[in-house]
Amino acid sequence: MSVGEEIRADQDQPQKSLGTSAARNLATTTKSAPQMQEISSRWLLRMLPWVNVQGGTYRVNRRLSYSVGDGRVTFVKTGDRVQVIPAELGELPALRTYEDPEVLAELAQRCQQREFDPGDVLASFGSQADEVFLLAHGKVEKIGTGPYGDDAVLGVLADGAYFGEQAITDPEAIWEYTARAVTACTVLALPRQDLDQIAERSESLREHLQQLRAIPTQRANNYGEKEIDLAAGHTGEQAIPGTYVDYDAAPREYELSVAQTVLRIHTRVADLYNQPMNQTEQQLRLTVEALKERQEHELINNREFGLLNNCEYDQRLQPHDGVPSPDDLDELLTRRRGTKLLLAHPRAISAFGRELNKRGLVPETIDMGGNRIPTWRGVPMFPCNKIPVTEARTTSIIAMRTGEADQGVIGLQQAGIPDEIEPSLSVRFMGISEQAIMSYLVTTYYSAAVLVPDALGVLENVEIGRWR
Repeated sequence: MSVGEEIRADQDQPQKSLGTSAARNLATTTKSAPQMQEISSRWLLRMLPWVNVQGGTYRVNRRLSYSVGDGRVTFVKTGDRVQVIPAELGELPALRTYEDPEVLAELAQRCQQREFDPGDVLASFGSQADEVFLLAHGKVEKIGTGPYGDDAVLGVLADGAYFGEQAITDPEAIWEYTARAVTACTVLALPRQDLDQIAERSESLREHLQQLRAIPTQRANNYGEKEIDLAAGHTGEQAIPGTYVDYDAAPREYELSVAQTVLRIHTRVADLYNQPMNQTEQQLRLTVEALKERQEHELINNREFGLLNNCEYDQRLQPHDGVPSPDDLDELLTRRRGTKLLLAHPRAISAFGRELNKRGLVPETIDMGGNRIPTWRGVPMFPCNKIPVTEARTTSIIAMRTGEADQGVIGLQQAGIPDEIEPSLSVRFMGISEQAIMSYLVTTYYSAAVLVPDALGVLENVEIGRWR
C-alpha cells in the first residue's frame, strides 16, 4: 500500500475522541498584556536629572557674556546655484548688530560662489586676508604649524561655518592658518573690495564699520564672560583692584512644553471586557508609553529646547575621517569637564565598535539596571534611537554633563499637577459623550535646560555606513 493510500485509509476511520479544535471552546486561554514595538529603553529620560519647576518656567541666570557672532550661516540652493540669506550675514561678528536689509541684500548678491575639490587650498598661511568665506557645503580643515614644524589640524569646519571674518574690519589682516578642503566644497566668498565699495555708497554701513574700529575691546575671559579684576602674587602695599560680577540682563527662560492626547473608550468595553485585564488600564498604559517616547524625541530634536539644536556652535565637532573614531570621542570629551554620559544612535555605537575592532581595542562595560552598557574613557555610551540618521547615513553623538550642582544639562518638570499619576504626567477624566464614550485627557509637561554652554557637546556628521 502506498503512502497516499494509507492516509486515505486513516481519514476514512471514524473519530474516536474529542478533537483539539472543539476542546479549545471549553479551555481557558492564557493571554499576554498588549505588546508595543514602539517602546524603547529611553535612557535619556532615565539618566537625566529632573528639576521641579514652579510656574511652568525655568530661568537660567548667567554671568554677562559678550556676543561674538559665532552662529551658523543659512543658504538657499536653487539647482546648482547657492545664495546666502541676507539676514544671515548678521551672524558675522562685524555685522551682528547691523540691520539695514537693503545693504545686507546687496552684500549677499556680491558673494561669489566657488567650488573646491578635496585637497584644494582655499587660503594660505601668511597671505593677505581679503575675503570672507561662507561654507555652504563640505568640510574644511584649518591647518597650522605644530611645535615641531609639522602640520597640525587646528579644527574642522562644516556646513554653515565661516572664516576670514577679520578681513571686514582689518585691512592689514593676514591668514594665521591654511584652509584646505577635506571634501568637495561649495563656498561663497565676499571680497573686502566689494564690501568697501558698498560702504562708500552706504552711510549706515560706513558708520557701522567706523564704530567697530573706534570701540575698545571689552575685557573678557576665555569663555566670553566679563572679566573679574584680581591681583595675585603682589607684595607690599599695592593697591588691590575693585571689581564686580555682572549678570546677563536678559537671561534665557525655558517654558515647559506639553505632549497630550485624548484617550476614548466605549463604556460597553470598559464594563464588560475587563477580565482578566482591565481594558481602561491597558489603554492608558500604552498611551502613556507613546507619550514618553514622544517626550524623549522632543528632548532630542525640538527646535526650541532640544539638545541637538541647543548645543553651542563652538561645542560642535566634526569627525576627522568621517567615521566615529576613538580620537574623535577623546576630542569630544576634552571639551567639557565631568562628562556624565554619551548618547548615540545604535548604528553609531556599532560604527564606533568597528573602529575599535580595527585598532584591537575592547571597550569596558558597566552594569546599568541589568544591562551591559559600553563605555569610553569611563563614560557610558547609551543607545538612543531618537537621534536622527540622515539619508546620507550620517548621525550625531551627544556628550553631556548633567545636574544643577555641576552646571550641566537638566530636565524640567512640574510635579503636583491635578490628577497626576507620575511626576508631571496626569490622566484627567473628561466625561462621557452621548454615544457612551468615555474620554481621558493624558498630558505630560517637560523641557530641558543647558545651564552653561560647555555642558553639552555634539560630534556631528558621523558616518555609520563605512565598513572598510
